[in-house]
Amino acid sequence: MNTIFLRQGNFLLSGLTTLAVFSGSLSAVAQTAEQANLANSTNLQQFPNAATQETASRILTPIPGTAATTSTALAANYSQQTAEQTTAQISTPKVAQADIEPGRPTRGGRSYLGIAGNIGLSGSDSALGDGNFAVISKVGLTNNISLRPSAVLGDNTVILAPLAYDFSIQQVADPFSEPLPIAPYIGAGAAFKTGNNSDVALLLSGGIDVPLSSRFTATAAVNAAFFNKTDVGLLIGVGYNFGSY
Repeated sequence: MNTIFLRQGNFLLSGLTTLAVFSGSLSAVAQTAEQANLANSTNLQQFPNAATQETASRILTPIPGTAATTSTALAANYSQQTAEQTTAQISTPKVAQADIEPGRPTRGGRSYLGIAGNIGLSGSDSALGDGNFAVISKVGLTNNISLRPSAVLGDNTVILAPLAYDFSIQQVADPFSEPLPIAPYIGAGAAFKTGNNSDVALLLSGGIDVPLSSRFTATAAVNAAFFNKTDVGLLIGVGYNFGSY
């Protein structure tokens, strides 16, 4: 009987000893963890994280009503940016063009309409090769190109339609002076012979214009039409200026 109580007392004593040791261990672990947390807190206070401070300083407080909260505004901004980029990328090619203004003045003078006398120099296939009356004209197209249609009236009337290049003569001695008041030209086109033996031939033409005043221009031209026989005539006349500078 005494032996049983003794064993029970030893067992109880062993359990109390184990419980005391376990409790001491837990207290030591808890104290160690608390000391570690305290040390980390102290380090953080002494050496703050720069990224943490920078992030904290950039915290913005939104103001109601100042920011778009719908996708419509974002879509509109995206569409506008896309349109601007497309416009910047697309460039319209520029094509060089000459300004053609019928009736404008050329560098050789103003356009005109007038009358002239024709002196036949060679040939007899058309009125160009004989002495006849003529109607002359100059129609400026660009600064240096003009159309100079005319008609030599008579037997086998001939219509001349040369396209001419107008020159402007500058004085050699003084290149900064005004051009000389004469304007030569050369050109080529077609000659149309009417009558019983109507025909079309190549036409070569060359002449000179001399401005007389703001209203009148004197002109002289040599025309050669290559029909079956070459007809050559000299036109001398006066034209009435039209158009404006």
